[in-house]
Amino acid sequence: MEVKQAMLLYALTDRAWVGRQTLLEQVEAALKGGVTCVQLREKHLNATDFLVEARQIKERCQVYHVPFIINDNVDIALQCDADGVHVGQSDMPAEQVRQLIGPNKLLGVSVQTIDQAKVAEQAGADYVGVGAVFTTSTKADAVEVTMDELRAISAAIHIPVVAIGGIQENNMMQLAGTGIDGVAMVSAIFSAEQIEEQTRTLYRMARELVKE
Repeated sequence: MEVKQAMLLYALTDRAWVGRQTLLEQVEAALKGGVTCVQLREKHLNATDFLVEARQIKERCQVYHVPFIINDNVDIALQCDADGVHVGQSDMPAEQVRQLIGPNKLLGVSVQTIDQAKVAEQAGADYVGVGAVFTTSTKADAVEVTMDELRAISAAIHIPVVAIGGIQENNMMQLAGTGIDGVAMVSAIFSAEQIEEQTRTLYRMARELVKE
């Protein structure tokens, strides 16, 4: 799967929604429903448990031929041989991450401005995540990016752009015409009662959204 295709429906895990199902079961349901990329985001697990979980989820992603990305933690990504790493502006610089993971792994960078997006592209990023495009409960300190800014970032760089932040079924189509290549979603997927069915709906909508 090429990078642009992989960005269409990008699932970010969030342990807040683990309950009736384990995180692994939730990810499997999302994979069955059609997510095109999975990012494992763990802020509080110890390294041992994180690595075990990462290997399990990576194995499920491989079955569905979907890229598996680790958020922030380059060490874990290298140990489990993840398909890539995603970093924010306050994490390890993208250039340094690229040196550590080599040329063949995916590198994603969170950005809010055209300048940050251009720097990420020059540093070797394969894609950028732009947001928050809507108010989000996942990141209380997230800076909101306007539709005009999102459109400008999409036009300014040559790598895929993924919108992130507060995207739900009822507001996703507001992103039409911004030039993005996909949407990254957390609660819209993982808080659903029926994750697989919900993901199928979101996948259809995402395909409609990115048609240019």
